[in-house]
Amino acid sequence: MRVAFPLAAALSLLLAGGCGALKPAASSPSNTYSLSGARGAAMPARSSPLPAAATLTLTVSPPHAAAGFDSPRMMYTRRPGQLEYFARNEWVDTPARMLAPLIVAAVRNGGAFRAVVQMPSSAAGELRLDTEILRLQQDFLSAPSQVRFTLRADLVDSATRRVISTRDFDATVPAGSEDSRGGALAADEAVQTVLAQLVAFCSEAAAR
Repeated sequence: MRVAFPLAAALSLLLAGGCGALKPAASSPSNTYSLSGARGAAMPARSSPLPAAATLTLTVSPPHAAAGFDSPRMMYTRRPGQLEYFARNEWVDTPARMLAPLIVAAVRNGGAFRAVVQMPSSAAGELRLDTEILRLQQDFLSAPSQVRFTLRADLVDSATRRVISTRDFDATVPAGSEDSRGGALAADEAVQTVLAQLVAFCSEAAAR
């Protein structure tokens, strides 16, 4: 009996240690980033007389995203053709949902339309803008790394459903640091560049 008690105590300690080892380790907190810094930064509002297209209303469809880019996870590549995700770094929302209000704000500030309405909405417009994110990734194939953002835009006649004009926009911006934060800041700048191009595209196409 004098031997049994220490043995039982030792077994209890071993079992307690084993249970602790089975508990999952506390994960490091995730870093989240957004594209909100690009909001309304593409073009200032016009002060000159409005063009003829300003009599039109533009509805903006929710952006789509190509496969792999429809997730909040931040994508990067270290080898050609191989895409990877940062482990504990992600966007605060999917790139498509973050981009939607930025497109509306940029085109509205461009002043080429009477109104710019984000869908879904009960409002109707003569023209509709459809967009798709084809690429948003940080490439570590060169030094410094670069963020590449590619957006496809279709301007559609709402009455006939005919595509008036379509174009792909692409911007590549060097990252300020070789990590997800540097990539997020570069992505913000790339989005601003593409938004400025998108505003000009919508204005020119509508005028024609």
